[in-house]
Amino acid sequence: MATMVMGQEMEQMQGRRQSASAVRRALSVAERNRELFEQQQARRRGPTPEMFFTKHLDNSRLVKADDPDRRAEMKRFTLVMSLFFALTMVYVWQHFSAIEVGYNVEAQKQQVEQMREDNRQLRLQQAELSDPGRIDALARQLGMQQPMPGQVVRQEGPLDGQPVLAQAHVPVMSAN
Repeated sequence: MATMVMGQEMEQMQGRRQSASAVRRALSVAERNRELFEQQQARRRGPTPEMFFTKHLDNSRLVKADDPDRRAEMKRFTLVMSLFFALTMVYVWQHFSAIEVGYNVEAQKQQVEQMREDNRQLRLQQAELSDPGRIDALARQLGMQQPMPGQVVRQEGPLDGQPVLAQAHVPVMSAN
């Protein structure tokens, strides 16, 4: 009887396997993958806990051994790097100085051009103000008249360019 019960149970298990395989065959690949993923999620317990242990190390009794080769190598390296840094700084200084000089030259060119324009304006103004026709018109507006003969005294000097001594006599005007 025990063998019969076992035989029936085996048949039921085989039937379940066959029905399960039929169901699996019927499911699409996507559904099967989803099912496997859900099974994995159900078995998962969460992230693995991390544990850290402190280690107390006492390095106070360690003595660093002096390496003369390493010291010489570090001195050479420091010297080379210092020289490289100094040369780089000289190059950068010269570069920025050249840029600054260029800006100064351009500023002075603009200043010269501005002075030329101012000089041109002043010459135009001088020519306008010293125009004899303008001066005559202004004199007539102020009530001035043409000078009478004998009112204008011109200083006659030597023609050879020699200096002339000043004299203290006043020209006499005739009262007509």
